[in-house]
Amino acid sequence: MTFAANALLRVDLVFGVVLASLLLAAVTLVSLARLRQDDGSPYGPALLTAGLRAALQLAAVSWVIGWAMGAVPGVLAFVALMCAVAIRTAGRRITAHHSWWWAAAPVLLAVMPVLAALLLTGLVPPRGVALIPVAGILVGGAMTATVLAGRRALEELTTRHGEVEAALALGLSEREARLEVARPAASGALVPGLDQTRTVGLVTLPGAFVGMLLGGASPLMAGAVQLFVLVALMEVQSVAVVVTLELVARGRMRRVRP
Repeated sequence: MTFAANALLRVDLVFGVVLASLLLAAVTLVSLARLRQDDGSPYGPALLTAGLRAALQLAAVSWVIGWAMGAVPGVLAFVALMCAVAIRTAGRRITAHHSWWWAAAPVLLAVMPVLAALLLTGLVPPRGVALIPVAGILVGGAMTATVLAGRRALEELTTRHGEVEAALALGLSEREARLEVARPAASGALVPGLDQTRTVGLVTLPGAFVGMLLGGASPLMAGAVQLFVLVALMEVQSVAVVVTLELVARGRMRRVRP
């Protein structure tokens, strides 16, 4: 059976009102709870700005993707843009603007080999309609794993600084001492992806599966695509976590607080 996209969501005046209401409700809730970011600024304005940015960016990206899908250079340029934004976002989130460029290593080393393998084997054709969504999922997964691993590792090193000093006193190298403390914390970055893969189909129906069904694919084909995405994501996130942990242990990625 073929499903139309509007079977999931109607884009009309009601859509806009409900969307605005949800955003304002989130902003009001975190403001009343006085939730704050790492730098002490309130989360309310950040949520509002994020929602408005998302609307503008998706409108622009929808137009750009429509153009990029027509030519391979446009597709590759858009994938490069996704990687650049992910690197900048992950690096700033981990290091607070200091040595953020090191985030390029975990993101690119995780994503590029997988994309290259998919293109060379022909599993994903070099067409925008196929490559851009797959690249977006992989880049997003690498970015999330990099942020979680980097932040947790650095926070653990700060909290347990005395243990690092003790390990150094026992003769361990600085890298080994930092790894002993940071490794368990950074490993937690794999938990969201692992749980998502374990519970797929039982707790949630992920976007790739639903998108395939709405596009008219059979449930079997939709399941195969979703399985492929989840396995590829686990590989990408594993590489991102390992590389990020190594960079933190070597002192390349660090946070300098005022």
